[in-house]
Amino acid sequence: MVMDIKLARIDDRLIHGQVATVWSKATGIERILVVSDDVAKDELRKFLLKQAAPPGIKSNVVTKKKLVEVYHDQLFDGMKVMLLFATPKDVLAIVNAGVKLDSVNIGGMRFSPGKKMITNFISVDGEDVADFEQLHQSGIELEIRQVPNDRKNNLISLMQKEKMLN
Repeated sequence: MVMDIKLARIDDRLIHGQVATVWSKATGIERILVVSDDVAKDELRKFLLKQAAPPGIKSNVVTKKKLVEVYHDQLFDGMKVMLLFATPKDVLAIVNAGVKLDSVNIGGMRFSPGKKMITNFISVDGEDVADFEQLHQSGIELEIRQVPNDRKNNLISLMQKEKMLN
């Protein structure tokens, strides 16, 4: 057995009010794992993210390598977790290392120079598009919703409509 991943979400804000309360209630999780090599090295950000977790839910910040290790650890067998990522590149890395995901929720990727807005809360560049395409090729659903009650939108369909994919 392995950990029970109830939600894998890309949101560059990581833990914030919406994620902490709405998604954790909707998914019934016990733990939030922020998966980011950068944040794992930043003591202040780690501390702030732990403070942002909702009452009764543990949160940890782990490197991609650590997630792959604990994914198969018996200690986490059946534990209901939410994985939070800042980038599709980090998701692709853990999938390529053997972590099984059926679906990835895309919550927010802020605009910066060189990125193209595809919704009012998701902006991507060529690297993001390539990473999403690889995740899609490996059979992972890529769905856009800010909160659980929103209608699911398919990221790949949206990127095709925007002529970002062949």
